[in-house]
Amino acid sequence: MSSSAPGTRTLGDGLTVSALGLGCMGMSEMYGAADRSESLATIRRALDLGVTLLDTADVYGDGHNEELVGEAIAGRRDEVVLATKFSLSPGERGMRIDGRPENVRACAEASLRRLGVDAIDLCFQHRVDPAVPIEDTVGAMAELVRQGKVRHLGLSEASAASLRRAVAVHPIAALQSEWSLWTRDLEVAGPDGDAVLGVARELGIGVVPYSPLGRGFLTGAIRSPADFAEDDWRRRMPRFQGEAFTANLQLVDAVRALAEEKGATAGQLALAWVLAQGPDVVPIPGTKRRRNLEENVGAAAVQLTDEDLARLAEIAPPDVAQGARYAATGPGYGDSPGRGTS
Repeated sequence: MSSSAPGTRTLGDGLTVSALGLGCMGMSEMYGAADRSESLATIRRALDLGVTLLDTADVYGDGHNEELVGEAIAGRRDEVVLATKFSLSPGERGMRIDGRPENVRACAEASLRRLGVDAIDLCFQHRVDPAVPIEDTVGAMAELVRQGKVRHLGLSEASAASLRRAVAVHPIAALQSEWSLWTRDLEVAGPDGDAVLGVARELGIGVVPYSPLGRGFLTGAIRSPADFAEDDWRRRMPRFQGEAFTANLQLVDAVRALAEEKGATAGQLALAWVLAQGPDVVPIPGTKRRRNLEENVGAAAVQLTDEDLARLAEIAPPDVAQGARYAATGPGYGDSPGRGTS
């Protein structure tokens, strides 16, 4: 499939973005070495292809990623819907979460400086802080909107209950959570009986799935843990280890077989499934290379029939993945469901 403009969708109460965004994290850390010039070229190529939503965070590369994105969009600010995140920072025992109002303000000011912009289009709380009432955090974020420093608010990996409490303070445009053919937690009812996806839609909150390609696994390019660089964090994630890795390859092979029937790649089919989940869904596949970006954008042209979706439902039921999304420690899940095998 050749790449073409992905079209647009609307998040929340009126934030228009491209139907596919670009996750920029891997350009700074987590997935092995990245080439700076290729990363910059990838971001600029995304804009050329009509991808407007760029996603970064202050914690990615300890600020490096925001600086990189800022450099890439210099002179093209009006083509970009710029999303960044705050509340996570490295600590001696893993990531710390800080949702205090004073940290909200400090992080926003630092992000604006690194990005080289006057306003952030979409500001996400990266993870909900269990020690700070979400009303206090969102209240501070709302003040940034009143000041013109932020335009829209979002939450990442938040529970249904947190979404309800947050919207009572200020409209929330988007929920950013992991969602893909092998991560279906958003669709499954949590301990309170509510599925996060259903509550988001009830409240008019758009959904921005990160890792819609299963951290690259659903492309079929990864056949062994040895395919990862030594410093690639997927080596430490349960789904990419031992028997879980081997079992999960069966899902990839089934997806690839269907993709070949449709003249698409496995990655394009996986992205097309996410896009088919509703007009309020805007996945942000990450890449640091132009060739992968162009393949991903081509997913917007893949049309899935009801029969295709039924086959994918059989191939990838909500509990299909073996192994947890994250290791047992750390803030990976926020306060959202998902600590089980999927």
